[in-house]
Amino acid sequence: MMNVPRETTAPLTDPLLLDNQLCYALYAAAHRMTKSYRPMLERMGLTYPQYLVLLVLWETDGITVSEIGRRLRLDSGTLTPVLKRLEAAGFLVRNRRRSDEREVEIALTPRGQALRTEAAAVRESVMCQLNMSEPEVQAMRADLNALIANLSVGG
Repeated sequence: MMNVPRETTAPLTDPLLLDNQLCYALYAAAHRMTKSYRPMLERMGLTYPQYLVLLVLWETDGITVSEIGRRLRLDSGTLTPVLKRLEAAGFLVRNRRRSDEREVEIALTPRGQALRTEAAAVRESVMCQLNMSEPEVQAMRADLNALIANLSVGG
């Protein structure tokens, strides 16, 4: 039996055309975005998930694991190994809350706080790669946040 080549030019209205998939565009953009951060974060001794945790802590230090998880939309099972590695690297400390022993509070160390200055340069570098103005970035972020909210309804 011979393989018959399929037509490679599907109509633009084909709902299953890869180029028509929003999910693929978001996936590829997210992959490229994290890839653009990787070399700069490696120089800081961080992975991208660790960087995200630090962003939350630079905004609000001394919060619980569950609060960090809510901000990053991650469960504690995913977050705990990231926090352990950040603690081992000396960037944060984890302590049980005195008011509720079931809660673990996360606080930055001076070393973790000091990384904030380097992180500002990382963001600036990525912004240059995007070739977008700050208002364009804000508009895209608003659109993506609306998408996230729409997809979160009922699920």
